[in-house]
Amino acid sequence: MKIDRGSPKKVAGLILAAGKSERMGSPKPLLSINGTSFLAHIVTAVRKSKLIQLRIVLGHEAEKVLKNMLDLAAEVIVNPDYEQGQLSSIIRAIQVLEASAIDGVMLFLVDHPFVNPQLIDLLIQEFSRQQFPIVIPTFRGRRGHPLIFGRQLFPELVSAPCDQGAVAVVRSHRQEILHVSVQDKSILIDIDTPEAYRQYVLARGMA
Repeated sequence: MKIDRGSPKKVAGLILAAGKSERMGSPKPLLSINGTSFLAHIVTAVRKSKLIQLRIVLGHEAEKVLKNMLDLAAEVIVNPDYEQGQLSSIIRAIQVLEASAIDGVMLFLVDHPFVNPQLIDLLIQEFSRQQFPIVIPTFRGRRGHPLIFGRQLFPELVSAPCDQGAVAVVRSHRQEILHVSVQDKSILIDIDTPEAYRQYVLARGMA
């Protein structure tokens, strides 16, 4: 995967990790992968990429997560309204980030841990080269994560219907999405149940 090392747009990374992990039965940010946690694994990829800053939104059991990852405290936003859904975390983060000189935000879901700096930089590169407000990676035509929202969509994200979340913004801009085809099937992997964890992490010897 060849990355253009030109001048990229300024994109902040936002890791959403505030949910209750009800289907998993334990906090997903702390699940083990490659000798570290899901959250730490994503943070490492972000820090090796061209993202200019990072924010992590915690909610359910935020104190427990922070206790295990004290080095991330300065980058954490605690969302007391996490039970209102994922959009509430996005809104809280945008309220913090919009004061920064950024062109967009890259959204990471903590239950999609298979990210790497090369993928992140590729998405930033394509976002920088073209004038699309939304960038989504795809594998064989299927959309995955992470994705980028341009700054011009921040007001729409903040005012989106709570029951639909960011999906409503994606749908309303369906003609303005840049789909970036990648050969990495892991962009599709969502680990939100014990069965998925066994299949994609334990069975591969990646715990």
